[in-house]
Amino acid sequence: MKYHQIFFLFSISLWMVPLCGWAQENNEGDKPNELTVDAQLMSRVEERKGGLPGNVSDKDENRSHFISGRARMSIGYEKEHLSFKVTAQHQGVWGAEGGGKFNIYEAWTQLKNNNGLFARVGRQELVYDDERILGNNDWAMAAMYHDVLKVGYENDKHQFHAIVAYNQNSSNVYGGTFYQNGSQSYKSMQTAWYHYQMPQYPLGVSLIFMNIGMEAGTADDYNTIYQQLMGGYVKWRPGNLSLEAAYYLQRGKASLDYSINSSLPLKAWMASVKASYQFNSQLSGYCGFDYLSGDKDFTVPQMGNIGLTKHSKMSAFTSVFGSTHKFYGAMDFFYVSAYYGTCSPGLQKFYLGAIYKPFKGFSCDASYHYLATSSQLQEVDKTLGHEVELRSSYQLLKDATISLGFSYMKGTETMELLKRSTDKHQLLWGWLMLNISPRIFSTKW
Repeated sequence: MKYHQIFFLFSISLWMVPLCGWAQENNEGDKPNELTVDAQLMSRVEERKGGLPGNVSDKDENRSHFISGRARMSIGYEKEHLSFKVTAQHQGVWGAEGGGKFNIYEAWTQLKNNNGLFARVGRQELVYDDERILGNNDWAMAAMYHDVLKVGYENDKHQFHAIVAYNQNSSNVYGGTFYQNGSQSYKSMQTAWYHYQMPQYPLGVSLIFMNIGMEAGTADDYNTIYQQLMGGYVKWRPGNLSLEAAYYLQRGKASLDYSINSSLPLKAWMASVKASYQFNSQLSGYCGFDYLSGDKDFTVPQMGNIGLTKHSKMSAFTSVFGSTHKFYGAMDFFYVSAYYGTCSPGLQKFYLGAIYKPFKGFSCDASYHYLATSSQLQEVDKTLGHEVELRSSYQLLKDATISLGFSYMKGTETMELLKRSTDKHQLLWGWLMLNISPRIFSTKW
């Protein structure tokens, strides 16, 4: 029996447990009914130059200016054993044709009992650990959601979640189950996540296993290619020091171009470490290192597509459904925007920085990042560039925050060839964002 079938049956079995436990508790307890209405209005203006894939001869593509925005309205309800949330969202670029995109970002309901068992079904965010593998990617205006069934158990020490998803373009009776170009990149997904929090030590440990099915081919001839991810995350906070580490493996198969005959064995991995220290109430510092494996025998010709010279396996680690903007450079050159062609030489990043909070509501973050490929390239060296990131934020009101950021990267010939851009290695990006998120209404009875 395949992995996804085992996880599906396992999740359905767990789904019955919280329902039975909830049904046996006839009393509703003393918790009142609560209804809330929340809103969010977020606008961000950006200007950037260079670093993105484009036509080498077209210099107009090296600079861009735009304003993007997001508006949300959420309704939430909760009582002793039942809760639900519905969030409507509109996001887009100012002046875009069609006025942007409107969708339902969240629509879930949850049942739970007093023993820690719960079941949540519907459209929801999946945010786990440091968001490297599963996160809401909230920097992006569209953010990230999943249509899933999630069941689990939680108490002060142990948390266990089982998640299952199955996506389809429409409820068609005829036409098979082919799925592409939907709201998600995957056909099916099964995940098991476990977290243990030591009560006597400030130490938390998480383990995760994912089985992800990606559709390849066309509606007339297709199959589902499966890949697995497994690994763990550890966070230890002794006093003012905070230490984090993560390690993940990817196995199974990956597709080069979504064609039915282009899948290759996948053997990839990543590791990360981070240390932070709180010097006083105003100043803290941090440093870390990320390593994401890349494809071997990687060629970077002066002209034409970038990619592999040998096609025996895929070794590039993919960030799955994580909050990529948070980890791999604020300019989003890697794991958000693709290289000019297929495959990836991976990424290694060393960084250090400091956060200064001179007074309440205001913070400044300055950091340095060294970026390089993890695989050896045939024509150029590994170094991609050196990046400096500056960010600051100020809380104007209780529900309003203004943020400002600027990033400068001194790119190399490697960066220019991989991104197929003519920017003379000077990569710039600046942004200004206003985020207003008030609670409009709240009542209990």
